[in-house]
Amino acid sequence: MDFKKVVAKHLKAKLNTGLTEQQLFDLLETPKHPGNGDIAFPCFTLAKMQKDSPVLIAANLEPQLAGSQFEKVRATGPYLNFFLNKQKVSQEVLTSILEQASGFGDHSFGLGKKVPIDMSSPNIAKPFSMGHLRSTVIGNSIANILRKCGFDVIRINHLGDWGTQFGKLITAYKAWGSKTSVRENPIRELFALYIKFHQQAELNPSLEEQGRAWFKKLEAGDEEALYLWKWFRDESLKEFNKIYALLDVSFDSYKGEAFYNDKMAEVVDIIEKAGLLEEDGGAMVVKLDEHGLPPSLIRKTDGATLYVTRDLAASIFRYRTYKFDKTIYVVGNEQSLHFRQLKMVLSKLGYSWADDLIHLPFGMILKDGKKMSTRKGKVVLLEEVLEQSISLANKNITEKNPHLDNKEQIAREVGVGAVIFHDLRNDRMNNIEFSLEEMLKFEGETGPYLQYTHARACSLLFKSRVLLETGQLYRLDDQHSWAVIKRLAVFPHAIEKAYTLLEPSVIAKYLIELAKAFNSFYGNVRILEENNALVSRLALVQATAIVLKEGLRLLGIKAPEQM
Repeated sequence: MDFKKVVAKHLKAKLNTGLTEQQLFDLLETPKHPGNGDIAFPCFTLAKMQKDSPVLIAANLEPQLAGSQFEKVRATGPYLNFFLNKQKVSQEVLTSILEQASGFGDHSFGLGKKVPIDMSSPNIAKPFSMGHLRSTVIGNSIANILRKCGFDVIRINHLGDWGTQFGKLITAYKAWGSKTSVRENPIRELFALYIKFHQQAELNPSLEEQGRAWFKKLEAGDEEALYLWKWFRDESLKEFNKIYALLDVSFDSYKGEAFYNDKMAEVVDIIEKAGLLEEDGGAMVVKLDEHGLPPSLIRKTDGATLYVTRDLAASIFRYRTYKFDKTIYVVGNEQSLHFRQLKMVLSKLGYSWADDLIHLPFGMILKDGKKMSTRKGKVVLLEEVLEQSISLANKNITEKNPHLDNKEQIAREVGVGAVIFHDLRNDRMNNIEFSLEEMLKFEGETGPYLQYTHARACSLLFKSRVLLETGQLYRLDDQHSWAVIKRLAVFPHAIEKAYTLLEPSVIAKYLIELAKAFNSFYGNVRILEENNALVSRLALVQATAIVLKEGLRLLGIKAPEQM
């Protein structure tokens, strides 16, 4: 139940203001103090329309707005304050959550619509660093939110498995690599070779030319180049899948850049036939001057293709394959120009669905205020962070609950959840300073705090051993219960808002507020006391556990029943 929608509908039905229900909704506010009710309607807009005092307007409207949904409607200065009927609302909210369970908050506006989402997309032969975390967990959460709204979501891991960097890596491997060393520790050894290449290239610039030459061989299908590339790719995927298993993230497609190698000639041909391909300094480009953008480089002077060529091929392939309603690219904000060019080229080619391409940017994870650099080796490995977080979770659980069953599994869920939540609680566009200490805190506004609140609710239900049955009456009107009820009721609205903004932090912040309200209820109310309100209080506890678990699931975080 969205209280503001209830009030807006009531205002529209009762008043002849000339304002639409949506306009009335947009005017509504939430009072800062509970003593001023649950929803406030400021009368300033009406005062301008009617050329009268907002205080008088509020006083005159008060007697017209009584309704069974409200305990009372009171004019306070220029505001009309609506006090919802606590018992009626608590019955409606708790019944709805207990009956729908994890389906509470589902929306249907996405039914029948397909959305491919391009997410994670690490480069092969490089470690999975903290820099890859954001695209992975933001993309995973957005995919969960889309599915909650009814969309058919296709998760695509567009692997960085093609490009000049593989020519450089082959050059490095042939100069300094060892088959034995690579087999023993493939990712770290290949990463070390990649770093050494760039260090040596500063001293010997001819290495860059060798790297480009090897990539040309790779594009041409050279047997040795293809063998080494496939070996690097296979070893990388084994390592990546360990990380994805820890994060509990899966994909419907691993078609990376290499998949589109044989599809780029068609793209170049389409551009050429459209009369958009122009020569510029030996390279072939699509000029975008009229849109205030630099030219989109389609083919370099040596004939090699570029990222935009492959992304054009991928976009066309995905539309032909999925006939999507929209497609989302979860890629850092430093690639914003690339995606503006991509959309503009597709639009100039006459593809009407180009408008349905959404670049979902996000800020960077910084180290000491600077962007992490793979070339210079200044990265923090995600696997190491996850291992440390799990280890700390294990230590905390051992200290507080040494006899807990499935301790290692719960430590894994809590440790990984801490890392994911640390990212998703931040607004997507914010840069995040990497801090292991901050990430692994198990108190405050953190993932473990939410998980512990869920476990606390489950513990209360287990101790009570009271079975809640369909059709029971739930009557709660104390201030602590009411604070929780109000938070529970707006969960569907929080999901809709998270979808509209494509912003997982909306869910994260909602869950923190719900957990705070529930823990205040827990600290001030004798929940398991045997009296007439026991069943109602337990219904509130169970409803909170359901919503916390579902909200955490949308973020990609597990909700243990014990901690």
